[in-house]
Amino acid sequence: MTSYNVNFELSVEDVELIETALRLTKQELSNEQLVTDAPAHDETLRRIQDLLGRMHNQKVFYRPRAGAYIGG
Repeated sequence: MTSYNVNFELSVEDVELIETALRLTKQELSNEQLVTDAPAHDETLRRIQDLLGRMHNQKVFYRPRAGAYIGG
């Protein structure tokens, strides 16, 4: 029986490209929804936002060891 591949070999640039594509798609769908005033893309927009959130939560953010940390 076949199974899903759980090991992905994506670079940081690959993940950045995926995030950018998702954000652009979300923006286009949101703009289209505003113009047509119809909730046709609600489920897709929710799924995109959920995926972007899960990707963000898996990131590891580093602080410099020396010097003051200035967060943004």
